Amino acid sequence: MSQEDVTLLVQQTLDGDQQAFGQLVQLYERDVYNLAYRMLYNSNEAEDAAQEAFLRAYANLERYDLARSFKTWLLSITSNHCIDRIRRRRLTWLSLDEPLPPHPALTSDVPNPEQATLDHERNQIVQELLEKLSADYRLVVVLRYWYDLSYAEIANMLDTTESAIKSRLFRARQALAKEIESQPIPFFSPVMEGS
Repeated sequence: MSQEDVTLLVQQTLDGDQQAFGQLVQLYERDVYNLAYRMLYNSNEAEDAAQEAFLRAYANLERYDLARSFKTWLLSITSNHCIDRIRRRRLTWLSLDEPLPPHPALTSDVPNPEQATLDHERNQIVQELLEKLSADYRLVVVLRYWYDLSYAEIANMLDTTESAIKSRLFRARQALAKEIESQPIPFFSPVMEGS
């Protein structure tokens, strides 16, 4: 969907058309849920956070700048809410036992059992590595590598500079590399196949 189409849906929502907002939710629910899950590492909490992010977006829609990307604005709301949740539970031990399942409504292709097992194990390892990062580092890693946002987009979302984002990513990669070196992980290599 083009930015013009999204802008039209936002305008229709502001004019009182709730179905238009429903279309925005359908368009971005996967991105919002995935970001929340990567940040919170708990499917139930990610679903709650995604719902809260959409409620906050709806409540603050008049503040949205139509010249900016709606997706970036929405992911910014989601990331801020997730960071707040992480800060609130800072003293609570997080479960590393919960697997990284795909969101049930989002699965389309069913891989063979061997590939599914391998993918699941890799996802679990990646999620456990992400969980060891601070919330700020985890957020920039997820936004950069899962959502493929530019440094400028991330800096804009987090109200900081591009150099600060590059610095956070550098430190996050260093921390992840140390973690991988200290605990060799079977079948996991920081260098992707074909690179």
